[in-house]
Amino acid sequence: MDPADVPGLTMHTVTEGETAGLHAHAVYPSVSDAPLLTEKLHRTITEELRSFNQANKGQTVVPHPEFNVDWQLPTVSTQVLGVNLNIGKTVDSHWSEERTTVWYDRVDKRVIDSVGLLKDRAALGEFARLARERLSRTNSGITPETITADAKLFDSLAFNRRGDLVAEFDDRQVRTAPLGRVAVAVPAAKLRGLLSPTGERAQRSAVEIGAGIDHRAERMAKYKEYAALPPAQSAAYGSVDCTKVKCVALTYDDGPGPGTGRLLDTLNAQRARATFFAVGTNSIAHTALLRRIMREGHLVGDHTWSHRDLTTLDDSRMGDQFGRAQCTLGRAIGRHPGLVRPPYGAVNDRVPPVAKQYRLALVRWNVDAKDLETRDPKAVADRVVSQTRPGSIVLMHDVGGTAEKATPEILRRLRDKGYTFVTVPELYGEAGMQPGQVYDSGAGPRSVVSASGS
Repeated sequence: MDPADVPGLTMHTVTEGETAGLHAHAVYPSVSDAPLLTEKLHRTITEELRSFNQANKGQTVVPHPEFNVDWQLPTVSTQVLGVNLNIGKTVDSHWSEERTTVWYDRVDKRVIDSVGLLKDRAALGEFARLARERLSRTNSGITPETITADAKLFDSLAFNRRGDLVAEFDDRQVRTAPLGRVAVAVPAAKLRGLLSPTGERAQRSAVEIGAGIDHRAERMAKYKEYAALPPAQSAAYGSVDCTKVKCVALTYDDGPGPGTGRLLDTLNAQRARATFFAVGTNSIAHTALLRRIMREGHLVGDHTWSHRDLTTLDDSRMGDQFGRAQCTLGRAIGRHPGLVRPPYGAVNDRVPPVAKQYRLALVRWNVDAKDLETRDPKAVADRVVSQTRPGSIVLMHDVGGTAEKATPEILRRLRDKGYTFVTVPELYGEAGMQPGQVYDSGAGPRSVVSASGS
């Protein structure tokens, strides 16, 4: 399901853990008529994050331990709503993913775990038998005997467009060696008499919607379509000559979020422009905000799809992070976002060549507001104002709220010092910014070095 088509859907971002030297970023959806679902998703993610933080306390290795949550909507209708969470984390220096799907029955107004799609314990046992039987026919190396009637094993169930019930398993859950995503589909014809009323509603909805999940081949075609768009540019580009005036580029990461609209109000009231590096999993539900950002003279940049540390990914997965975000942003603003902020500022020698393939210049920063580490707007404003120099790129976030509250003071004090607020490309004037190059400030591109932050 396309989240942009779901009325009342907003996004929540959880970033606790970054202050401890860990890389943590989680986004999950909230729908206005399903507060119980929001509570369940929040509780699931925060408990997983708390456990991750405890397990990695004091870790200083590079790459840093990472926690990340991606999501999608397997089915949305007037009767049911499903949310699938893909919870990834570093375990013993290896990346591991857990999958869980939570359902909200809009008829009965209750939240259920995936096994609630099945009628009872006996139905779960029969479903496990059917799944085991189908897996035994494969040459996947999975031991079928591991498939038992365990609710924890079947915590991610959803229907495909044919009405088959698909179970997906966590990494190493049904096989010791890493195998990637493992799933099995039990045909709709085998499910008669096994489904609960909620399960029957979810199955009907999945079949009626029919569009199903956006498959990789279709996504790749969209990547090419949106990558061919003309580059995004501030509507006010060229109105300021940063070789003659003191310029600073304020940047905001991780949104759009609940406070982005208020932040835009503040910037516009002060006639200040900024650059917003948007995460795909947030942007997909807030396309109107992205269009407003561009309409009001600011600039939208790419902050990848789900905020993964790019240095830990192979080239294919790195490209998927760029491409999926570009597709979402390009569809919203009608332009190709030519800038990307690598999550956590993490860049190694493999990242620039892939960014170049996607026509992206890599933007980091030389002033870190550290607004995710404090709730004190004055401390954030003091830090930014004291460190800013002509050509500075300032890192802040339009989630969390602290930067939003600090921005009026930052604008006032820097303007008193003679600064003009521009988008990042305006710092470079006629020289422009080149895809695959790394930019830390208005002084020009830099060689690749490690960084950590946003």
